[in-house]
Amino acid sequence: MTLEDRINIGTLELNNRLVMPPMATWKMNGNGIPQDLIDYYAARAGRIGLIVTEFAYISPEGMTRAGQLSLSRNEDIPEMAKLAAAIHTKGRTKIFAQINHAGAAAGYEVKGSDDIQRIIKAFADAAVRVKKAGFDGVEIHAAHGYLLNQFYSPLTNHRKDAYSADTLEGRTRLSKEVVEAVRAAVGNGFPISIRFGSCDYQEGGSTIEEAGIAARIYETAGADMISVTGGMNGFMVKGVSTPGWFSPLSAEVRKNVGIPVLLTGGIRTRETADELLQRGAADLIGIGRPILKSDAYINEIL
Repeated sequence: MTLEDRINIGTLELNNRLVMPPMATWKMNGNGIPQDLIDYYAARAGRIGLIVTEFAYISPEGMTRAGQLSLSRNEDIPEMAKLAAAIHTKGRTKIFAQINHAGAAAGYEVKGSDDIQRIIKAFADAAVRVKKAGFDGVEIHAAHGYLLNQFYSPLTNHRKDAYSADTLEGRTRLSKEVVEAVRAAVGNGFPISIRFGSCDYQEGGSTIEEAGIAARIYETAGADMISVTGGMNGFMVKGVSTPGWFSPLSAEVRKNVGIPVLLTGGIRTRETADELLQRGAADLIGIGRPILKSDAYINEIL
């Protein structure tokens, strides 16, 4: 298995296993998607297998901050369609849109069951907008301390209802219900990825040992890919600088699921990417900051 090998996410075939993961640019200005943001993504399309666009909020109260993409209204569909079309015209690169609710990170506290059901529907509605805009798939953001991760992590989930942190079933329930609702809304042929904050790397937080079990729950709910990353610790693992620092986590997830697993985190070279693939740490490799800085980097690694 090498970076240049083809792979399927659900029924969607990727030309290779290199992924540009979502990285916020904060370029939105209230007047639609600016041309420089479209140009930024288009410049990175062509050879790369998959681009996942930066997170878009699903409802106004779930917005992280100004400058973020929106998929909260039907009026967002034509703007997002411009972005999808710009990438598709550049070649064989596929594109997913990531959808998110910031929860407490945006100062919004989820309280009763009515609130939960409204948020689940907002995720499903946003996913439908992604599909209508011509994207090839959708990614649900359940990592980095945002809403779905807040429910999964024992560090932040203090509920005593069906979503309680007392059990793994309770902690995964909201993400599972979101995946199920998105699958019902977009149909069986549209790929769904979940970016899973699989471990908090903190005392009392979520653990590597739980990650595979939780990932299997999401697969059963309808996910076609698991994108492994950190939870409350964010993008990094304290004290770890070895490229592919989430690889023990992705390997554990991969042992427990039958769908592709994406690994990101400090990977910079083709040699490292191929080595991680060959030893079974992941099925796809995400490389972020080097691609963010320069589209020419893609030609260096492929």
